[in-house]
Amino acid sequence: MTTFQLLLLIIAGGVFYLFFKQLFSGNHPKRGVDFEAKVADEQLGGINRPDKTFSTPTVEPTRMEQLLTMADVAVQKNDMEEAKKALQSARIVDENNIDVLQRSGYVAMQTNDYEEAKEYYEKIISLDASDDMAHVSLANAFHKLGDEAGSEKHHEEAIKIDSDYAPHHFNYANTLYDLGRKDEALVGYAKAYELDNTLDEAKEMIDKLGSK
Repeated sequence: MTTFQLLLLIIAGGVFYLFFKQLFSGNHPKRGVDFEAKVADEQLGGINRPDKTFSTPTVEPTRMEQLLTMADVAVQKNDMEEAKKALQSARIVDENNIDVLQRSGYVAMQTNDYEEAKEYYEKIISLDASDDMAHVSLANAFHKLGDEAGSEKHHEEAIKIDSDYAPHHFNYANTLYDLGRKDEALVGYAKAYELDNTLDEAKEMIDKLGSK
């Protein structure tokens, strides 16, 4: 055997040795486990397809989000009947959803269904007594229904919860003005304007009542 043949034999033996070592080591790729996703929404790409990249699946809106969007679009179009249908379906999904109840109350007020609006706002307050917007909305519903004691009570409750919110004082002043209690209304308009001097309507009422 020549020196060259001996060298080839040594190289061949080394190659076979490395091959069998890798084979029995358990480190060779196995079918089905060549790639293991690190997170649930990771998509395979860029390994056998360099033109592909990893991406995250689009998150579809929930049924509730779809119904609220439908209601909002209908209100923007002044289609209150369509808004009512969407909100009715939303209440079936979750009858205690605050966003649904608030929108339902608003639509009911816009369609002069004051008794229905009152029920929605009372439901919100039963779920969250500190919701000042529900109190002032309920006060307005009571005012439309002719229940002035109820209206006054919830206007005052809204102011108690957030006394720095100018529209609460302005809305209460409007109710007092409608009741002929103009001196009290003037105090309310003045407080609203003190808190927010961009309320031109409050300034107009102050000038109107102050000139008398």
